[in-house]
Amino acid sequence: MNKRIERQTLHLYLEGELDMKNASELKSVIDLDIEKKGVRTVILHLDDLRFIDSSGLGVILGRYKKLLPLEGKLKIANAPPHIYRIMELSGLPKIIEFLPKEPAV
Repeated sequence: MNKRIERQTLHLYLEGELDMKNASELKSVIDLDIEKKGVRTVILHLDDLRFIDSSGLGVILGRYKKLLPLEGKLKIANAPPHIYRIMELSGLPKIIEFLPKEPAV
C-alpha cells in the first residue's frame, strides 16, 4: 500500500487483497492520519486491488463513518469492475462517492 498526503487529503493506493489479514492495517493507517495529520478526505485508489472481503468492506464503511462527524469524505477511485460489483451488492455506492475512471496516460 502506497500513500500520499496533499493538504488534508490522503491518497491510498491499494493492491492485492483487502481481507481479514490486512484490513486492520488499513484501518490503523487511515485513523492515524486522521488523528495526527488532520486528514479530512481519504481517496482509496483501487486500480490494483484484486480481492476484497467483508472485513475490507467493513474498514471502508467504518472510515466513512469516522469522517462524517469531522465533515470529511471518503472516496473511491478506479475500482475494477469485479470489486465495484461486490461494493455495489453491499450498498457502498449509495453513500460513498465513486470517482470516474481516470484515462490511462
